[in-house]
Amino acid sequence: MSSTTLEIIQGLSQAAANAYDGAHDERYSLDGQARQVGLRREEGQPITDKRVNDGFSVKFYGNKICINYQSDVRLKEVYAGKFEQEMERQINEIKKFLQKEYKTITGNSITLTKDGEVKVLVQSTSRVRTFVQAYRHYKISGVKEEPILDPAVEDNRAITRKFIESFKAAKRPNNEFIKVTTRRNNGFCSFKERHNKRNC
Repeated sequence: MSSTTLEIIQGLSQAAANAYDGAHDERYSLDGQARQVGLRREEGQPITDKRVNDGFSVKFYGNKICINYQSDVRLKEVYAGKFEQEMERQINEIKKFLQKEYKTITGNSITLTKDGEVKVLVQSTSRVRTFVQAYRHYKISGVKEEPILDPAVEDNRAITRKFIESFKAAKRPNNEFIKVTTRRNNGFCSFKERHNKRNC
């Protein structure tokens, strides 16, 4: 991984970390600056109002980033129509925030290009509570795509074979004594006695 790639990933990770709950209000922000992400939890007064519990996370792989969004929803919102478009709009707002916050942190601009459609999954934990999980992949500008190499199967087999053969060559010590229960009076005899076929 090059230093440029590492700096980009660190910048995006810090941008996502700056979107903690309460960062939208300067009264609760750590540095006194308000950061509007566009989440539904930012609506209303944080202490007295009943807010929607939602948030997002990011993960990196190769030259791509995956933005995951999760929120509590009501079934009437799901069946009202255009629910998938609303999830797409919500993830797009998060993407814009990451780009803007990344430029604030590093001073450089970055482009996130969508790769594929939005995947939406709605699940219910009870007849009252329902939540949605949505995600979309984006390509990160400035990060080169690393080639995916085939696993070295032959090398792995050779290492395993060498490991097994090392135990075949090992000999048991002469002073080894193993207690073995025999049929005669439930007594004990040594490993040597059983090896020499003595009636013990």
